[in-house]
Amino acid sequence: MAGRTGERKDQILQTLAQMLENPSGEKVTTAALAARLSVSEAALYRHFKGKAQMFDGLIEFIEQTLFALINKITSEEKSGVRQLEAIMGVLLGFAQKNRGMTRVLIGDALVNEDKRLQARINQLHDRLEAALRQALRFGVTQNEIAAETDVAAEANLLLSFVTGRWHQFAKSGFKRDPAELWAKQWRHLMEGVIA
Repeated sequence: MAGRTGERKDQILQTLAQMLENPSGEKVTTAALAARLSVSEAALYRHFKGKAQMFDGLIEFIEQTLFALINKITSEEKSGVRQLEAIMGVLLGFAQKNRGMTRVLIGDALVNEDKRLQARINQLHDRLEAALRQALRFGVTQNEIAAETDVAAEANLLLSFVTGRWHQFAKSGFKRDPAELWAKQWRHLMEGVIA
């Protein structure tokens, strides 16, 4: 029975993520989610205390996925500059593959939800920025990145670029590819930073 409960929870979260892919960005209600799953709202509440807990599940998926990939990059890649480029690619690629999750990442899907959820996304952004700072510092120690580089400012610029691309993607109804022109933009973002 426990396996089935886990499967049902995953199904609910997957359906919620799919519903967030709607380009019109309409608010997802538990009634609409229950209807999509052909269950009662009460059935949803057997698995989750409320919609906030469902969004917590989506945020947990985002955190686990992104940080597993970032940790793999930082443990395997021996170049700080290549770590940075790979992390940026992961962040843009995640949005490409997970449209509904992009709306969670930019906070769009969290409007009118529990304020704690937006705080959790803000914390996630802070952790992503810290990962970029760490890769920049690593690049400085390897003499790949100029020693005078303000790593905090550069990490903030890189994260701002990513979140801007996420916003464009979501606000365009998922038509503007977040990785479009990425190779050219990467060179511009790193101009004057690479030693």
